[in-house]
Amino acid sequence: MKRGRPALRLKRGHEAARTHPWIFKGDVADASEVEPGSEVTVIDAGGRFVGRGFYNPRPALCCRILTWADEPLDAGFFQRRIAAAVGLRRGPSQAPPALCRLVWSEADGLPGLVVDRYGPVLVAQCLTLGMARARSLFTAALGGILADASVFDMDDPTSARLEGFSAALGWAGGPGPRTVRVIEDGVTFEVAIGTGHKTGLYLDQRENRARVGALSRDRDVLDAFSYTAGFACHALRGGARRAVCIESSPEAIAGARMNLALNGVADRAEISATNVFDELRRLEREGARFGVIVLDPPPFARSRSALDAAARGYKEINLRALRLLERGGSLLTFSCSHHVSDTMFDEICRDAAADAGVRLRVVDRLGQAHDHPVVLTIPETRYLKGLHLESL
Repeated sequence: MKRGRPALRLKRGHEAARTHPWIFKGDVADASEVEPGSEVTVIDAGGRFVGRGFYNPRPALCCRILTWADEPLDAGFFQRRIAAAVGLRRGPSQAPPALCRLVWSEADGLPGLVVDRYGPVLVAQCLTLGMARARSLFTAALGGILADASVFDMDDPTSARLEGFSAALGWAGGPGPRTVRVIEDGVTFEVAIGTGHKTGLYLDQRENRARVGALSRDRDVLDAFSYTAGFACHALRGGARRAVCIESSPEAIAGARMNLALNGVADRAEISATNVFDELRRLEREGARFGVIVLDPPPFARSRSALDAAARGYKEINLRALRLLERGGSLLTFSCSHHVSDTMFDEICRDAAADAGVRLRVVDRLGQAHDHPVVLTIPETRYLKGLHLESL
């Protein structure tokens, strides 16, 4: 290890940082005086090199390791890491897909950075102070690899408050288009750059949307928490008789109407602008039935302290959905709450089925799209879990 670098020394016995990039304040024996968000060398209790990352004393998760090699976090480092991430996603044409997650934080060795591609636009999202300070480095690397793409910075406001930086929202260089039309497995979506949830579209669900399209022919489909009607558009293009979308956000509903019209299926779609819990109960009272139901709620448990309330919420929506499901119909139900384990989610759905008096077959276990890779030793990289269930 080179001398003179700011260092963070781990407590004896706190060796998880050799395989997992997160270091909490409770893991730290002492740290050099270093400007928040700056590069720091991590050493163990005996002074041996562990890795190098960005340090921020403000949050409980105070350091994220970017490399376990003795190398600087400079322009060359970012060029190599982003080139590797892009290479992982190259298709048969040797070009990365026009619609994909290009950089997925810890899974691509760049904790605190997410980059999504929407055709000619790359939307970059910083989740840590260190990555925000490195913006010029990763922006230059992106420009060197995808020179024709415009980069739009859209940082996560919650992470920015926690980490202590101003969330960027705007073009990194010259301006690009504020709306982009993209095609996902034959379905057209209009993405408004810089608005809405995540970076504009839930790319992690793209493979599951295609699955719904294949299931929906001659079925009535219910798309709960529909956002901009991604699942409903795939269902209707796949031959569904009709689709009912439940969404309470006016902004999302406007996007849903646009996407349904773009795909020529608006005449077979209904949008219920209301609370999902209330609408599921109303549909049950009316005796409605659906052949395919999708439950894709926002995270109900953002912390471990919220798990009990989250479990009640997940059970409620699954119970109501199962009472609306036709025999032989499919329920695709999801949780994007990292703190809700696979086992816990199974138990919630099992309890809901018992209360609904429904027998279910597990057709498949679902997760995030393959451009959101999972690292075995970093379980946080696998956050989306789902079940494809069939009523017997």
